[in-house]
Amino acid sequence: MVAILSITAALAAVVLPNIVSATGLDQAAVAKGLLYFGTATDNPELTDIPYLTQLNNTADFGQITPGNSQKWDTTEPSQGTFSFTKGDVIADLAEQNGQYLRCHTLVWYNQLPSWVTSGTWTNATLIAALQNHITNVVKHYKGRCLHWDVVNEALNDDGTYRTNIFYTTIGEAYIPIAFAAAAAADPDAKLFYNDYNLEYGGNKAASARAIVQLVQKAGVKIDGVGLQAHFSVGTVPSKSSLVSVLQGFTALGVEVAYTEADVRIQLPTTATTLAQQAKDFQALVQSCVETTGCVGFTIWDWTDKYSWVPSTFSGYGAALPWDENLVKKPAYDGLLAGMGVTVTATATATATATSTATTGAATSTGTGATAAHYGQCGGGSWTGPTVCASPWTCTYVNDWYSQCL
Repeated sequence: MVAILSITAALAAVVLPNIVSATGLDQAAVAKGLLYFGTATDNPELTDIPYLTQLNNTADFGQITPGNSQKWDTTEPSQGTFSFTKGDVIADLAEQNGQYLRCHTLVWYNQLPSWVTSGTWTNATLIAALQNHITNVVKHYKGRCLHWDVVNEALNDDGTYRTNIFYTTIGEAYIPIAFAAAAAADPDAKLFYNDYNLEYGGNKAASARAIVQLVQKAGVKIDGVGLQAHFSVGTVPSKSSLVSVLQGFTALGVEVAYTEADVRIQLPTTATTLAQQAKDFQALVQSCVETTGCVGFTIWDWTDKYSWVPSTFSGYGAALPWDENLVKKPAYDGLLAGMGVTVTATATATATATSTATTGAATSTGTGATAAHYGQCGGGSWTGPTVCASPWTCTYVNDWYSQCL
């Protein structure tokens, strides 16, 4: 309780924005020339009526991404047997609201059913299964998807190809094969390659550009690159650096979008980390606004209540613009500022400060904690854990970020 009160008092001493604006996030994005500002969602949380009410708020969200319900293990759990019930719920919701639908994802090394990962495949039989899966899923949603994330996370952080069933059996050709199948099934949907840590540039971004060129040289349609934008607070590159990375992709004749953005905080939160999170979100969205060919910005769900972060990054949370009580945080203000909206800071955000502080105090791991798999373990002015939980190793990614891999 002492920790909660001290954090709340510290926050109360700082004037935080009580979000006062007649403009929502999507309205601001469209006014700046983007197609949308959107959010991911997932089927279980749609029973939460207050949550659903805000999800339906088209002033803030002009686009929805199904977080899990279009992935392979859900859509084709056994070979040749397809299920679209969960994905249809979210597609129908977006359609009813007049929101764009970003469809996600056709080919990923994760969330594959065992018949794929444990199958006995030849090059020819796996290509046939891959094409059949993509054809059936994309045809089912034909005309409904603004974008498809066709291939997801094909690269390691050093820029080499990730070892997965598709790469080891087919080779890099699985990527243009996947894009060709998607293009044939729905010629009007825009087709994206999607990955994380591209925002730092370097080898991984270079390899993602090479993937674009691989698909193009095969004579196959590829329309965009999705940068997931999963960050730890204070590790977001400068706006100018982000713009440079985005322009490296648009120079190849493709669009870009931030597709899964969140900025996690080592708990408990403080006034300082909440303010830095707002600056990080501002830099991200502003880099999109300032890049011709950046078409949209999606957060990976909109409230901390349903964030994937705490279950994946031990000791971290508070990664989204709304807290667990569905109250806007300073990050919301940062996003609006990044899209040129002036927000009036009139009072302290006591409710936000209190609820965030409480959440943080309840889940903090304290000093001396080890970083979890995929967690940050170094870089820049990093002050968190530098030792990874076994068997992971703290691996240098760039000057701003090292990660447990």
